[in-house]
Amino acid sequence: MEPSLARYIWRHTKAQQVWILAIVLISMPTYFLALDLPKRIINGPIQGRGFETPDATQNYLSFNLPFTDIVLHDGVELTRMGALALLCAMFLALVCVNGLFKFYINTYKGRLGERMLRRMRYELVDRVLRFPIPQFRKMKASEVSTMVKDEVEPLGGFIGDAFVLPVFLGGQAITALVFIIVQNLWLGGLAAGIVIVQSIFIPRLRRMLIKLAKERQLTARQLSGRVGEIVEGVAAVRTNDTSNWERAEITNRLGRIFLIRYEFYQKKFFIKFLNNFLAQFTPFLFYSIGGYLAIRGTLDIGQLVAVIAAYKDLPSPVKELIDWDQQRVDVQVKYAQVSEQFAVDGMVGSLLQKPDIEKAEPLSGTIDVSNLAITDDSGAKLIERANYSGDMSERVAVVGGVNSGAETFIEALARLVPPTSGSIQMGGRQLYNLSESRTGRRIGYASADTFLPQASLEDTIVYTLLHAPLRPSDDTDEEAGRLRELAKVETRLSGNTPLEISDVWIDYEAIGVETPEAMTQHLLELLRFVGLDNDVHDLGLLAIVEPEEFPELANSILEARRTMRERLAESGLSNSVEPFDPGQYNAEATIGENLFFGRPIGREFADASAFKHPYVARILKDTGLDAKLYAMGIEIAQTMSELFAELSPDDPLFDQFAFFRPEEMSSYQTALSRHSETSLDKAPEDIRAMFLKLPFSYAEPRHRFGLVTDELKASIVEARKAFQENYPEELEGAIAFYDPESYNHAASVEDNVIFGRIASGVAEAPERVRALVLEILEGMGLDDTIRRAGLYFDIGTGGKRLTQVQRQRINIARALLKKPDLLLLNRALGSLDPRAQLKLLKKLIDDSAPEGPRAYGMICLVSQPEHAELFDRVLVFKDGVLVEDGEPKALRKAGGHFAKALS
Repeated sequence: MEPSLARYIWRHTKAQQVWILAIVLISMPTYFLALDLPKRIINGPIQGRGFETPDATQNYLSFNLPFTDIVLHDGVELTRMGALALLCAMFLALVCVNGLFKFYINTYKGRLGERMLRRMRYELVDRVLRFPIPQFRKMKASEVSTMVKDEVEPLGGFIGDAFVLPVFLGGQAITALVFIIVQNLWLGGLAAGIVIVQSIFIPRLRRMLIKLAKERQLTARQLSGRVGEIVEGVAAVRTNDTSNWERAEITNRLGRIFLIRYEFYQKKFFIKFLNNFLAQFTPFLFYSIGGYLAIRGTLDIGQLVAVIAAYKDLPSPVKELIDWDQQRVDVQVKYAQVSEQFAVDGMVGSLLQKPDIEKAEPLSGTIDVSNLAITDDSGAKLIERANYSGDMSERVAVVGGVNSGAETFIEALARLVPPTSGSIQMGGRQLYNLSESRTGRRIGYASADTFLPQASLEDTIVYTLLHAPLRPSDDTDEEAGRLRELAKVETRLSGNTPLEISDVWIDYEAIGVETPEAMTQHLLELLRFVGLDNDVHDLGLLAIVEPEEFPELANSILEARRTMRERLAESGLSNSVEPFDPGQYNAEATIGENLFFGRPIGREFADASAFKHPYVARILKDTGLDAKLYAMGIEIAQTMSELFAELSPDDPLFDQFAFFRPEEMSSYQTALSRHSETSLDKAPEDIRAMFLKLPFSYAEPRHRFGLVTDELKASIVEARKAFQENYPEELEGAIAFYDPESYNHAASVEDNVIFGRIASGVAEAPERVRALVLEILEGMGLDDTIRRAGLYFDIGTGGKRLTQVQRQRINIARALLKKPDLLLLNRALGSLDPRAQLKLLKKLIDDSAPEGPRAYGMICLVSQPEHAELFDRVLVFKDGVLVEDGEPKALRKAGGHFAKALS
């Protein structure tokens, strides 16, 4: 990277910097005229210089051709009052022109800075995608994401000012040196009026900036998390040729951030322009009205000049130049630190990650490893003198313990660890000279490291197909198309990849399907192959899907819901589920859920602090429920204090009361001692919040304090009706309300069937109800639909909503999806029990056979040495050396390292 920030800025923005510098210089004459004109107004028409007689006139607006006596305009003769009106109008016009100059310059600088910030962030992420894999073992994902997100942030604000600000401020300092006077606040009705106008309108306008600032912070935070995912899952990127998808995805995120920030700058500097205009509008009133009064003799000239001088408070260019220099030093240090961290040796060449929409040429021939040696950063030998040659289609098992070199050997074949010496060839070509568009598509890789980015199950699996955009999307929306074209222009000017994330990236033909529907069926078959059929069905029951995506499922679920009620009654299990009834209080649900009678979407009403929301607070107050819940909160706190005061914070009893944390005990005890008798209206705000939040998570059957009376239930149901009847439009979508005749898109498939709460006091109720749900759905022939819904299941950050076994099986499925010529397994089944490993390995052996369904080569580092006997050939590593190589039977008979591992 360019070591000097100034040279980096100049190299990428030279034309824009020259343009804005020209605008700054053009603005100087009008700025000078705006400062000089008040003197002419005072000395001319106000004091009467040149207007000694009542009927005297002066010539204004006459123009001569420069350096000649040729008159272009004779001008106009104006009386004293006419001259005053003209000069005041010219002053107002200059104020507008100068304000517009500032608005344009500041907006242009902001856009330029944001564009360069976008370029810099993209370049950093691009370098991350090309870092050598060993580099990631020395870096923390959080540090990399922080550098990309936070440490370059100040540079965006400085880039636009890097060359413009010193010229602009320097010009102001020279031009306005004799005009700048700093005075105290001045008095006067006109000034007070302008200040009042400013104090009313400017804060209201700035509220828009607060909203945009929050959006900016949120999108930047999401960018940081996404970059962290790239760092954690970079092995999957490299082995699947998805680096260009990552570039396009990052470009899309940077584009959203750019639009938010650019809108922020536009509004910010419009407000600044308006504020400056109002501030400068006051002198216009002084000159015009005050001048008129002075001419009439009702105002003393000295008083007028004193008021104008006191109001005049021009900015200090010298001070701002000092601030600029301090900022320059600060951002240069930040830039140097970032560029140093991202200047890494041995990065993957950009041409090796060039997007390629053509079908990748198959890998065939032999794999030849010659004198392979690999050392780590400390110089320790991981592999030495390894030699291997075998056909690409062979099924080879690798055996070796930790630090034996076996894992490093597989990683070297997957291009994750570069050789220190020696070579690896595939099909007669050096492996590390092949493009990722070929190795990432023709080599499948799965390891024990099962990090998966947050996405749906389907998106997680098809990630290995996101190599390059094949064609534009089929979206025909004209407005969306126009915005895409504008985004493309900004993308080009920002130096980002032109690849569009909205294009079609998945090559269906490459995996033998033609439509997205066929792809879905193919994925389900693949998941069944790796042993996840039942898991996908279970995930489908837990999935949250939109009715528009599965209209047949939504309609069937309503039928299943009615059948559920009938079957519960027939089997005598009606007391196992308390259904949601709009006119009844659900005892198994919390008070908060009973009040809202729906599933919160987002964080607006998602927790016990929902009572703080202005609309909720108004409903509680209007219905009188706030006082009842406040009193109930005091009773809950008293009961908790009496029951658990002597328990240790880690006592499991606290787990039953999620609304009350052990560390809050002392705070509630203090609040009770001071305010247990205080009414809601007289209680301090923090005390009210403490007690009001407790009932929102309270459910009587679960907590059993005997606090939910019939009267309170009726009050909550009445408040529920008021809550829904007066629900404001701006909160539309914040809650998915329960409706017996509608599918709830915020609830899981299973919850939609049950449509109620399972009784907590009935033995084995959860198991019986779930078994009944499965029976009903199976009887309706919805199993396949449920499995399709399972593909929409959100697996969570890093796939943490899945088990380790599920994640490893999904890794195998991802590697098989792209139909590789060579499958590399690096202890990829280590979390499965030995019997499950053996079962899946046998399926892979049959699947990869020349006469098998897919026919591919396989090199597998097995977790159990006895599993190696399934393969055609075995490699044994010990202490970084390939010590044995041969057929399993021959090696067993030889009685060497492999035979010892089996014993």
